[in-house]
Amino acid sequence: MSADLNAPAHPTDAPEAPNRASVPTPRAPDSPAALAAPAAVAHASDRGARIAAVAIALAWHVAIALPAVLSARAEFAAPAVVLGAWILVAVTGAVAGVRLLQGSPLPPWPLAGLLLVVDAAVFAAAGERQLFTAANWVWGTLGWFFVLAVWGRRVVGLIALLSTHALIALVAVLVHGPDPADVARYVMYVYGTFSLPVAVFVGSTVIVGLARERAAVSAAGHAMAAERDAAERGLRERRDRLALVSSAAGRVLGDLAGGQADPDDPEVQRRCMLAAARLRRLIAESDDVPDPLLHELRAAADLAERNGLPIDLVTIGTPPPLPVEVRRRLADPLTGTLADARGWARLTVVSGPDEVVVSLVTPDREGPESTGPPPGEHDDGPVQYLYERDGNIRWAQTRWRR
Repeated sequence: MSADLNAPAHPTDAPEAPNRASVPTPRAPDSPAALAAPAAVAHASDRGARIAAVAIALAWHVAIALPAVLSARAEFAAPAVVLGAWILVAVTGAVAGVRLLQGSPLPPWPLAGLLLVVDAAVFAAAGERQLFTAANWVWGTLGWFFVLAVWGRRVVGLIALLSTHALIALVAVLVHGPDPADVARYVMYVYGTFSLPVAVFVGSTVIVGLARERAAVSAAGHAMAAERDAAERGLRERRDRLALVSSAAGRVLGDLAGGQADPDDPEVQRRCMLAAARLRRLIAESDDVPDPLLHELRAAADLAERNGLPIDLVTIGTPPPLPVEVRRRLADPLTGTLADARGWARLTVVSGPDEVVVSLVTPDREGPESTGPPPGEHDDGPVQYLYERDGNIRWAQTRWRR
């Protein structure tokens, strides 16, 4: 602004300290902003685990299963079924992996059902000679694609799929008339099929949970530190403002006590009212009330009434939550104008979710401006100030827009 909105007329008056630096609003530990950091850390950890799972599944399928299938294709009972199933799983797994990395995985249970059908078909088409070889690729590969299918869900679903896979393999072993060696191989293969995919699935879930928990603890600590710093800074600024306002009020009282000021002098009365209004506002702005702005304006209006000024306070709507600095810039200019008011005053507050307008109308009187900037329009950060006088009325307005 081009001038102090509450500039005192008396040379010994000290203006209320302008607060140009805004106090940061602390974030509560359970607010959405505070929860965003743990969610981001958990998402990054989960994405890393997804990349690892997709890489293992596709690399195992291509680097280990494919060479074994191609080298033993002439020994399968149905080579076309085994090779065609491998191609189907490769394509389906690639699509499922890409969708999983993009955060929009394929429907889990239709995908799992398709994999189980492929499982049974490959066991039937591999034949007895390839039942326990690397060419029967569903032993080592299919469990990793089960992991991709049920990623992000409970581990019970993965265990159910692997158990079904083990039952399909058991049926294939029994059909071929197993001996004790085949049973031992079956147990070993089932153990390998279960242990690695379940370990990766559970391990990734635990890592993501720990990352989220640690990030949440860190975010809560930072939020508490920010809240403490904001409270300490606000307390320091409030003490500084109280010292300046008290000093101005003390000079007025000192002049009165020393006989240097006449209580009947309108200018002395204005100085007293302005100092009292600032003290009253300073006390009111720290009160815990539903509508702090209206509370502070009512305090100024009540003081004017106590000094014999009839004043109407009209409120329309409910002000949204506003920082102390914005409330101060909305109320302070009108407090200074109210100190000059004679005869009557009308204070109007119109509030909406994204805008607050405070207007003051008083009768005009002869003489220069005692407070405030010259008539016209002025901007003070997020608050706009308008002031006009035409010889009949004085009109002042402060407006805040989100």
